[in-house]
Amino acid sequence: MRVIYSPFQDGATNMATDQAIMEAVGEGRVSPTLRLYGWLPACLSLGYMQSLRDIDLDRLKAKGWTLVRRPTGGRAILHVDELTYSISLPQDHALVQGDIVTSYRRLSDALQAALKSLGLEPEADKRLKAAVTAICFETPADYEITIEGRKLIGSAQVRKHKAVLQHGSIPLYGDISRICEALIYPDAASRDRAKMQVRQRATTIEAALGRRVEWKTAAHAVVNAFADVFQIAYTQGELTPEESIRLEHLRYETYGSDAWTYKR
Repeated sequence: MRVIYSPFQDGATNMATDQAIMEAVGEGRVSPTLRLYGWLPACLSLGYMQSLRDIDLDRLKAKGWTLVRRPTGGRAILHVDELTYSISLPQDHALVQGDIVTSYRRLSDALQAALKSLGLEPEADKRLKAAVTAICFETPADYEITIEGRKLIGSAQVRKHKAVLQHGSIPLYGDISRICEALIYPDAASRDRAKMQVRQRATTIEAALGRRVEWKTAAHAVVNAFADVFQIAYTQGELTPEESIRLEHLRYETYGSDAWTYKR
């Protein structure tokens, strides 16, 4: 497995990089790849099919936050003060055999192991789900990771280009309810209630552990957990020149374009 520690980048670059890697993996040009990255500036990401009707674009801009649409499904995530992981595997790889929920469950074993190594006691959520909202972290999906019933890791997956891409957000610290600042509510009281609800249903590593864990520490924990749980040898690597060229094309033609971001 190739491991890439990426610099913090803008949303369009991050999503273009994930897709460029997925395509290269699917074509057999590179090894299965685990990438660890962050976001700069803070970015609100939308799921592939998510409507823009819940997003307050004026407030988003006033905060200095950017907007991107993911190639994967799910709901909105505010990417700030977090570690993001992505793993790209050939479609016939053993780790992603079966349906999406089965592969979520399998990959969650490594994510739980990473959190345990940091001192947490995570579990994969299997409860019946509450009503769907615009916010990813309000309700856990099948086998997403929770701490004492509060969602900690939100993940999403796409299968195309003869490959499987799964990426997910691991909030390290900060106010998990900040996402509400970028969504539309009828009044300030409704926004405050929504923030309280998010804080009750989601958490960060710092809030759960009682101390701050830095990005690099969490990133190494994830890499080591994937290697240990799945008995995979890994080498630290970089993007190939072909991947770099492809990501630049995807960045400008897809993820950085209004036609993609505002298509729904």
